[in-house]
Amino acid sequence: MKNFLIILSILLTAGAANPGTAAPPGSAATPGTTTIMVFGDSLSAGYGLPRDAGWVSLLKRQLQTQPQTYLINNSISGETAAGGRARIEQALKTHRPDIVIVELGGNDGLRGASIESIREDLEAIIEACQRNKAIVLLAGMQLPPNYGITYTQKFQDIYPQLAKRHGIKLVPFLLDGFGSKREFFQADGIHPTAQAQEKIVENIWKVLKTMLKPQQAVAAGNG
Repeated sequence: MKNFLIILSILLTAGAANPGTAAPPGSAATPGTTTIMVFGDSLSAGYGLPRDAGWVSLLKRQLQTQPQTYLINNSISGETAAGGRARIEQALKTHRPDIVIVELGGNDGLRGASIESIREDLEAIIEACQRNKAIVLLAGMQLPPNYGITYTQKFQDIYPQLAKRHGIKLVPFLLDGFGSKREFFQADGIHPTAQAQEKIVENIWKVLKTMLKPQQAVAAGNG
């Protein structure tokens, strides 16, 4: 839990951006293709890692076995749900994704934002995606216990509540399975290693594969 607290704390100060690469023109409108956009903060932007070592890059590599599946990373280190709400419409217009993996809210929680404002911002992102015919996969987050049991529980509950309300898929906790294990962190004790990124891919893939066409999921899973 100590390592988890440190990881979350770095989100507030990380400032590197990863705007991602646009999908091939017309890909979202071409029958048989699937464009996936990751819309998150530094945990998805690969902060502190070599260019291709982050979990999004690893997932993209896995999906390359299916040539009609495209992955875009539209994550920014230090991003909040409020910030994501302000830029989601433009991101949807630019990339026209079929699936959006929303990984936001941790920074809002660390700043002590109201539970209602976090919920409203995440809900606005989800609704914008649905208006644009994009399917949403919501990645849940948790806060360290020093924020108080009432606040941390209400924060954690935001994700399953929104998933149920809007009928979307949910990864209960993005960092599940390694947050308290020292061997999954770099020498500074702050940033997840490449091995930890592989754990994140596993957490995402368990749900994402159920959202892809059967042939896409099988091809990527064999890659």
